[in-house]
Amino acid sequence: MTLDVLKWTIATYFNELGQQLNDLPPVLGPYEGESLIGAEQPVIGGHAEFWDAGVVVIEPDEPQGKDVIISCAVHGDETAPIEMVRDMLHDIFAGTLQVKQRTLFLIANPAAIVNGTRFVDINMNRLFSGAHHKGTTPEHQRAEKLEQYVTRFYKQKQRFHYDLHTAIRDSAHEKFAVYPFTHGAPYKKEQLTFLAQSGIDTILLNQAPTTTFSYYSVRAHNADAFTVELGKVRPFGENDMTRFATADAMFRKLISTNELELPAFNGARHHVYDVCRTIDRTQQNFRLNFPDDVANFTEFEQGYLLATDGDTEYRVEQAGERIIFPNADVAIGQRALLTVVPVPIDKLELV
Repeated sequence: MTLDVLKWTIATYFNELGQQLNDLPPVLGPYEGESLIGAEQPVIGGHAEFWDAGVVVIEPDEPQGKDVIISCAVHGDETAPIEMVRDMLHDIFAGTLQVKQRTLFLIANPAAIVNGTRFVDINMNRLFSGAHHKGTTPEHQRAEKLEQYVTRFYKQKQRFHYDLHTAIRDSAHEKFAVYPFTHGAPYKKEQLTFLAQSGIDTILLNQAPTTTFSYYSVRAHNADAFTVELGKVRPFGENDMTRFATADAMFRKLISTNELELPAFNGARHHVYDVCRTIDRTQQNFRLNFPDDVANFTEFEQGYLLATDGDTEYRVEQAGERIIFPNADVAIGQRALLTVVPVPIDKLELV
C-alpha cells in the first residue's frame, strides 16, 4: 500500500471542512487520492483502520496485550515528531515494519501544521480533560474528537500513550519527558527504563491535574502516558533526524515486538525534577527577565528576578531552582513559566 500519510491527513481534514488548499509546500500536498475515512486496508500481520484525518489504527491479527498511542502535532510547528510518525506509518504500509501491538497514531492538529504555527486559535494542549467544552474553535472541536478516539481505542489492560513534542527553545537536557500527576500512584521503573533506552533520561514530575493530552490518558483511562520532548522546534526539512534515531527505534520496537526486553532499572541513569512553582500570566504587562535564548533547565541564583506580572515580582526562592517552558506571549490566564528543582530518585515511590 502506498500512501503519503501527512498529505492525506491535510487534504482530508480540510476537505471535511469544505476548504480548498492551494500552494502547499511539497511535504504537505497535494493529495489527490480518496478520503479513506472508514476504510480498512491490509498490512503485514493485520490491517489499518482510517478513523478520521490523521487518525490511523493498526490492528494486528494476533495482538500481544498492549494498547499503544503515539501522538504528534498537538502543536503544529513541532515537525520532527510529525516526520517520525509519518515515516513509521509509511514503513508499516510498505511492509517493512510489522506491528504486533494495537497502535493508534494521531496527527493531532492539521490546521496548525499548514499554518506552520504552534496553534491557530488556542493551545490545543490546554484543551483536554473536558476543557474543550469552554470554546468552539476548530481546535476545541478537534481536541474533543481526539478524546473520543482515545476512548474508542483503549480495550486491553496495558495502556500507553506517548505524546511527542519538540520545545520552543534549547534545553540543558535536550530530551525529557513530563510524567503527569499520578494522584498518589507510584512511578513505574519499567516506564522510566523505557524512556532512558529511548535517549530520554530526564523526567519532570507534574504534581497537579492539568489539561494536557497525556494527563487525560492517565486520568480518564489509567494509561501510562507522557509528554515527550525530543529536541527543538525546526521547520520541515531542517530536522537532523539522526538526533531522534534512538527514540524512533525504541518506539518502533515497542509496537513491533511481542514482549519488549529492557535492562534492569538503574536509578543513576535518570535526572528527575519536581515542579516548584507555576507562574501564570495574569496581566497584559507581563515580562520575563532573561533573554529568549536561555535554555530550559537553566539555574538561577536565589533572589534573581525571573518575571514581572504587572506589579507582581517573581524571584528565585530556593537553591537549585531552574526555569522551564518560559513563554511571555501566552494568553492571559495561561502558564508563562514553570520553575523546577532536582529530586533524588531514591526519594520517589517506585514500583
